[in-house]
Amino acid sequence: MINWWIWAASIGMGSYLLLMAVYSYYYRKLKPFEAGTQITEPAIFFSILVPARNESESIGGCIRSIYNNDYPAHLFEVIVIDDFSEDDTPLQVLALQKEFPTLRLLSLHNFPASGNTHFKKRAIEVGVGESKGNWIVTTDADAIVPRQWLKQLNNYIHAHQPVFVAAPVIFHSGKSMLSKFQELDFMTMQGITAASVGAGFHSMCNGANLAYKKEVFYSVGGFEGNLHLPTGDDMLLMHKVKKAFPEGIGYLFSTQAIVSTWPQKSWKDFLHQRIRWASKADSYGEPVIFSVLLGVWILNALLLLGMIGIFFDHQFLLPWFVLMTMKTIAEVIFLLPVTQFFKRGALLIHFPFLQPLHLIYIVVAGWLGKFGSYQWKNRVITTSSKR
Repeated sequence: MINWWIWAASIGMGSYLLLMAVYSYYYRKLKPFEAGTQITEPAIFFSILVPARNESESIGGCIRSIYNNDYPAHLFEVIVIDDFSEDDTPLQVLALQKEFPTLRLLSLHNFPASGNTHFKKRAIEVGVGESKGNWIVTTDADAIVPRQWLKQLNNYIHAHQPVFVAAPVIFHSGKSMLSKFQELDFMTMQGITAASVGAGFHSMCNGANLAYKKEVFYSVGGFEGNLHLPTGDDMLLMHKVKKAFPEGIGYLFSTQAIVSTWPQKSWKDFLHQRIRWASKADSYGEPVIFSVLLGVWILNALLLLGMIGIFFDHQFLLPWFVLMTMKTIAEVIFLLPVTQFFKRGALLIHFPFLQPLHLIYIVVAGWLGKFGSYQWKNRVITTSSKR
C-alpha cells in the first residue's frame, strides 16, 4: 500500500508542480492596466445586470457602489432582475428607485420559462433582452464595485478591442479562520484565472465582474445548451465565446477594477457554494480544463488518503510531509504576487496551516459536485441528476 501510494502521489505531484510553474510564469507576465496608462474619453454605454435572489441585506450597498462610479450617468443603466426572491429584495430595489430614478427592476414572475432550472441564467437572459447597451456587464447583488470600475472597462475595451472581458474579484476581509481560508482559496482561483486567460489556454472568469458585447452573447446562442445546468452563467458562456472568438477574450488586470464580494458565513454554506462550483466541472466541453480539474482532484485525494494513512502506518508520515511541503512551497510562490496585487500579503502566514483542511474540502466538494446535492438560495439541487 505505502509503495503504491508513494509512486502515484509522486507522479501526481510532479505534474502539479509543473502546472503551478506554468501558472506562475504567465501570472508574472501580466502587465497591470491602471488608470492613467490608457486614457480614453467615456463612450461605451454599459448595461449592468444584477441578478438577485434573497439579497435584501446587500442589494443597497451594491446599487449605491455602481451609481457612485466615476462615469457619466447617461452612459450606463442598472437592471436588477429578481429571481423569485422570498424576502423583500424587490421592495428594497423599489425604494432605491427614489434615490436612483434610472434604476430598473425586472421580475422573473413576468418572464415565464419552460421548466424551473434556469435560475441565474434565466435572469441574465431576461436582462440582456431588456437592455439598451451594446455592452453587458454582470455583477452579483452582494458585490461592491470600485469607483473607477466602468472607466477602466471603457479604457480597456478601447485599448484592446475584446468582445469578452474577465476581471478580478476578491472577498471582503474577515477575522474568522473561515474567512481567511476562503480569501486564500479564492485568491488562488483568481490568480489562476488571470494567468490562464492572459495566456489564452483556459476559459475562466467570475460572474461578479464580467463584461461582453450583447451581439456576441446572441451570436453564440446565449446559454443555449447549458440552460439545464443551474450554474455556469459565467465560465460556460466564456467557453462558447472563446470557441467562436478565440482572439476576443481579455482580462482586465487592474487594481482599480477589483470587485469585492462576501465570503460565506458558515462552513456549511461554504461547502455548498464549492459543491455548486464543482458541479459544472464536466460540462465545459474543453478537455484541457477537465483534465486539469480531474488531475488536481486526484492528487488531493491521494494526499488526503496519505494523511489518513498516517494514523494506521507511520511510514506514511515522512513521504506525506515531503509532498505536502513541495505543494505548499509551489503554491506560496504562485500566491506571492497574487496576494500583493490584492493587497492581502499578510494572509500567507496562515496558508501552510490550512493545507490539511484544503485537502478535505477539495475532495469532498469535487465528489459531491458530481454525485451529491447542494442547497443554494433556498433551492436544493441534486448534482447527479442536473442533466
